Amino acid sequence: MLRLILVVLFLIFFFIWSLVAFLVEMIIGKFNKHAKDISSLRIVQWAFKAVRWLSGVKTEVIGYENVPKDKPVLFVGNHNSYFDVVILYSMVPGLTGFVAKKEIEKVPLLRVWMRFLYCLFLDRKNTKEGLKTILQGIEYVKKGISIVIFPEGTRNTTDEDIQPFKEGSLKFAEKTGCAIIPVTQNNTRNIWEAHMPWIKATHTTIEFGKPIYIKELAEEDRKFPGAYVQNVIVETYRRNKVKYE
Repeated sequence: MLRLILVVLFLIFFFIWSLVAFLVEMIIGKFNKHAKDISSLRIVQWAFKAVRWLSGVKTEVIGYENVPKDKPVLFVGNHNSYFDVVILYSMVPGLTGFVAKKEIEKVPLLRVWMRFLYCLFLDRKNTKEGLKTILQGIEYVKKGISIVIFPEGTRNTTDEDIQPFKEGSLKFAEKTGCAIIPVTQNNTRNIWEAHMPWIKATHTTIEFGKPIYIKELAEEDRKFPGAYVQNVIVETYRRNKVKYE
């Protein structure tokens, strides 16, 4: 219960403080847009690291050396918890947006930070708007901004294996040629979702797989890159899952 209270109090403080931070960031952006982008990224990463610490989350990191530090990539991960974003985003080396459902755009203050960080709000019920979002993301990658996406389409609320990936979710990599970095997280549901509303000190694992380039895949795998990346993540998920059984 104490951890939940601490996290809630921190978030209240952070969002109140954000009212001032937004103004400062916008002023910085008028003179140096890149400086504002990096500043916003580091502020949010600091907040996520604080949430992890207050929650008692200890994460084993595997394969971080596989993440390119000098070019944009498409991070593709499984999704079991809201903490998946908190953990992963606190570790990205450079400017990175992530794909979120359209409904999150309605959340005050949060949406401002997300817009600062080039996040994409995907309307899954509107094909035309969804296509616009994908095209926008492709432009971001071309400009050097990495993207995080969870191709299951929604959180997997069970401890079962990964749900089927939506093939269209990898268009960002198909159209730009950027590397796909498989990101596999284990045991994140046990931080909060498995026993809501309480937050529990938890050990988790995050593994960054080796870069995958769609153009280098076998012909059959190039037809269904989503299934190929899903298999990579499923294999990693099963291997790391034994640590928590």
